[in-house]
Amino acid sequence: MAVFPTSALNRTLRVAFFGTPEFAAVCLDSLVASPHDVVGVVTAPDRRSGRGQKIQPSAVKTAAEAHSLPLLQPSNLKDPEFNEALAAWEADVFIVVAFRMLPEVVWNAPEFGTINLHASLLPQLRGAAPIQWAIIHGLDASGVSTFSLQHAIDTGDVLLQERVAIVEADDAGALYEKLVHNGKTLIVETLNRLVAGELIPRPQSTDQPLLEAPKLNRENTSINWSETTDNVINKIRGLHPFPKAWTPSILGDIKVLKAHALDAADALRSEGQPGDVALTKNVLAVRCSDGWIGIDELIPPGKGRMSGFAWSNGLQTPLLRLGI
Repeated sequence: MAVFPTSALNRTLRVAFFGTPEFAAVCLDSLVASPHDVVGVVTAPDRRSGRGQKIQPSAVKTAAEAHSLPLLQPSNLKDPEFNEALAAWEADVFIVVAFRMLPEVVWNAPEFGTINLHASLLPQLRGAAPIQWAIIHGLDASGVSTFSLQHAIDTGDVLLQERVAIVEADDAGALYEKLVHNGKTLIVETLNRLVAGELIPRPQSTDQPLLEAPKLNRENTSINWSETTDNVINKIRGLHPFPKAWTPSILGDIKVLKAHALDAADALRSEGQPGDVALTKNVLAVRCSDGWIGIDELIPPGKGRMSGFAWSNGLQTPLLRLGI
């Protein structure tokens, strides 16, 4: 396990960067602009995506090529040829942002080990989707953390953290923008403190109940109308703009993009079962366990984005219930 210096190194660091999506690409740009020397970049192999299934490079590959940085795209992280090429960069430290799990032969190779940026205040929200789950869980704050990589995912010693407030108007897209802004500066600050001999690791505390942030899938992105209005709205906010909350209906799956709570006077009637639908005051209302919400925007089956009321009002047969 890496040991950080306790006195100034009086030099900059040689850094190898690992990452794939846009969040990581922004962080790579910040590192390139820093005093430290990015000696190479590791990202995922090109993938087929989109309707035409064209081969697309990752956002990190695009950024690396824009900066003319050496690039590796291994399919097997234990491949000896990959590890030999990685060693040839002679990096002092590896930086990881939104990349797949690294084997020990990789993360333990540099003198100062591997530092990971995670989009939460660890130990809270360990897992693949911390930005979305911060809002789904109804938190009023999240943040970014740098930590030293070790065997168990997201459990290494915390190095630095920065808190970010979550306001009622935030969805996952808005929180993403806040976290990527803070994350790109936190990585550079972490390296600066390492060089200054001021980086003090601290073990993650597990004394408090921990909220998890598992990978998003069809099951955990589905709306459960038997939950409270707050929980349903948080799920809708937390999954917008990607991957989007959804609900089954007799017409097919409906993606719900935006919603707000309704008081009893606006909801046409206070009684009803979870999933019941009503039209009131130009609003498509849906019953939850403790009240009604208004669906502001949705994507109906086979159509584009539109207001909930416009879509429901245009149906030949009224939609009476969701969640079936």
